[in-house]
Amino acid sequence: MTRILSIANQKGGVGKTTTTINLATAMAAVGKRVLLVDLDPQGNASTGVGIAPAQRSPGSYAVLFGDVPLSEAIRHTDIPGMDIIPASSELAGAEIELVPEEGREFFLRASLRNQLIPQLDEQGQPLANSELILPGYDYVLIDCPPALGLLTLNALVASDAVLVPLQCEFYAMEGLSHLLRTIDVVSRNLNPVLNLQGVVLTMYDRRNSLSKQVEDDVRAYLGEKVYLNTIPRNVRISEAPSHGKPVLIYDFRSTGAQAYIQLAREILQREGALATAPQQVPA
Repeated sequence: MTRILSIANQKGGVGKTTTTINLATAMAAVGKRVLLVDLDPQGNASTGVGIAPAQRSPGSYAVLFGDVPLSEAIRHTDIPGMDIIPASSELAGAEIELVPEEGREFFLRASLRNQLIPQLDEQGQPLANSELILPGYDYVLIDCPPALGLLTLNALVASDAVLVPLQCEFYAMEGLSHLLRTIDVVSRNLNPVLNLQGVVLTMYDRRNSLSKQVEDDVRAYLGEKVYLNTIPRNVRISEAPSHGKPVLIYDFRSTGAQAYIQLAREILQREGALATAPQQVPA
């Protein structure tokens, strides 16, 4: 079954898009088929995998409002096994357009799940008349905007779980508590299967005592929900987007790339889905 994960944090600059791109790349490197959905109007995830602005329509806006089937919005990337639904400039007005719509929280869920996940009978087998159009994706990773608005709400309602990148700084803890409350409200009222997949600590600096303090506080608060592997501050991670590449492709041997590979291993191991450890990333 396709598993849909939202990568979300209402605070900007925490490594959310970077985590989405490189986690998707690492998963594809171990043989998983991954669909990345860029739901951020800034379109950074699309830029980060080399999709030019002129190639982004129809994209996630058209999918959100059901204007086109997924097959018309999906673009192949240079990374084998990883596709993307890019964010076009139209997405910037989606928040306002959703406000008067009935059932506005369920728009993305309807578009994704009706075409990616088959309807099952009582024995758990796909129905013969299932509307499944695009089988074969193991994971769908949704890059959410840095806000708890209607776009992020649509992503949470469409997802099985949420992965939270958390920057190792003082204010990050306050933002985390707000996000956790939002996840709880959504799971109780709109999407009962939604849960916290895990928290990944980003921009971790072992020379800085604040990073260690934030790590200790978060682990004391959330326990095993915090991944053991952290993402360090690394210049290669910062340089990669300007080349339209994930850091795993830009510099596979960098500490940033290796950290994302280990994070992908840990996530897949926790789900029992790791078949082979990533040895190399396809060029």
